[in-house]
Amino acid sequence: MNSQTPHPDTPIPRHPDTLELGWREWVALPGLGLLALNAKLDTGAATSALLALDVERYADAGAPWVRFRVLPLWPLTAPAVTCGAAVVDERVVTASSGHAEVRPVIRTELRVGVRAGSPAWPVEITLADRRAMAHPMLLGREALAGRALVDPALEYVLGVVSEPSALYP
Repeated sequence: MNSQTPHPDTPIPRHPDTLELGWREWVALPGLGLLALNAKLDTGAATSALLALDVERYADAGAPWVRFRVLPLWPLTAPAVTCGAAVVDERVVTASSGHAEVRPVIRTELRVGVRAGSPAWPVEITLADRRAMAHPMLLGREALAGRALVDPALEYVLGVVSEPSALYP
């Protein structure tokens, strides 16, 4: 062990506002009208991804935008929510299957948890067809860095949504 490596029994100092989250949590993207999404937190993935269907690119005042549909409670049945957002970037993302694709990137506010006053911050999210996945949203380490630690032994640390379909009439 060199002088830079802490002893394994030495606690890692944390910022007092650091959240401890489980491997999956309920989140919201209020700026997109998405009030509850079951998200998988994946520190092995750099970028975050949202289940987006029928992605349509267009220009608004010369700036690139996208319109898309989200199945917020996937794989449960609920109405699709139509969303729109400015495109802030495009990234080549390699999925866990090894397939690489260019995805539009949007920026919006992420609220973690279901309680009043749950913490929120801006995040960048890629849009992808995640219907083959168990969760409509994946939160990667760029969205979590400096804000949260993920304990893979836990889930829904910040609470559960008991009737999520009631949020999407």
